[in-house]
Amino acid sequence: MTRSPRDFPRRLDLARGRIELQHGGGGRAMTQLVEELFVAAFANPALCALNDQAVLPPPAGRLVLATDAHVVSPLFFPGGDIGSLAVNGTVNDVAMAGAQPLWLAAAFVLEEGLPLAELARIVESMARAAHAAGVAIVTGDTKVVEAGKGDGVFITTTGVGVARDGVDTGGDRARPGDAVLVSGPLGEHGIAVMACREGLAFDVPVRSDTAALHGLVAALLDAVPAAAIRVLRDPTRGGLGATLNEIARASAVGMQLREAAIPVREPVRAACEFLGLDPLYVACEGRLLAVCAPEHAGALLAALRAHPLGQGAALIGHCVSDPQHCVELETVLGGRRVVDWLAGEQLPRIC
Repeated sequence: MTRSPRDFPRRLDLARGRIELQHGGGGRAMTQLVEELFVAAFANPALCALNDQAVLPPPAGRLVLATDAHVVSPLFFPGGDIGSLAVNGTVNDVAMAGAQPLWLAAAFVLEEGLPLAELARIVESMARAAHAAGVAIVTGDTKVVEAGKGDGVFITTTGVGVARDGVDTGGDRARPGDAVLVSGPLGEHGIAVMACREGLAFDVPVRSDTAALHGLVAALLDAVPAAAIRVLRDPTRGGLGATLNEIARASAVGMQLREAAIPVREPVRAACEFLGLDPLYVACEGRLLAVCAPEHAGALLAALRAHPLGQGAALIGHCVSDPQHCVELETVLGGRRVVDWLAGEQLPRIC
């Protein structure tokens, strides 16, 4: 990429400037935005070529492709922001297939009037998250909508990775008797976003758990035979409850859980009680759910707890034969209740 003084007489004013419609119009203003903000932050050979696509070397192995749109409100929240979320969310979708993420594409829908300082902060956060995850953002797109027709910025990311040989973690592989594990306390992302959005202050602040989980997945695959891990999922929208129902339906099994074994930190539990929410349905962005062969549950739990992102892991239940594919919870009081599909939208725009 070569530039002359004629290209951009003045640099972007990242301190005081705002997004204008011309930043999505395909002309000089858009090129300057792309080069001085996005390319500068995400710099890598494929992106710096400034083509409409990335030409990448073919990796050996099965390709895994995932895409995720991010519309979280507010854009910044305790523990993260829409930028880090856009990277980690797609990295995790790729990782749940037992894959090593390699590349990301990112598409931005920007609202006219968005402060460039906010956009720069988001882009820098994406760059840090991508670097931490070991992935490159190799291509992208930018569109601008009129003021009042967006909400600052929406980001869609698409990820490509390579799955390990012999790994199959699809949601249809759970069997009766299999153990169900989670990697840590639930509900922290959803409560962090909701509290920030509504201006709620709790005695103990709750931070989002957003994190890239491919390293944790790799540790699990190193700890037990690949066939022992039946299912891997990240319980995002709809939380644990929705994810378990999806697996139960796809695998044609039921599930029995123990409420006392499900990890929920006290600040999250208290916030859920205050807001009238069930923590089983509150989104996580840095936790995984694993279904595994029962004879390997102990080794898998130990591997989870040995990793920094799995120290709060727990074995929370098991799969059973049930033609109704029901997810049932044994409560702390000794009763039983059905953990059904989530009705409606409990927490809108949390990812």
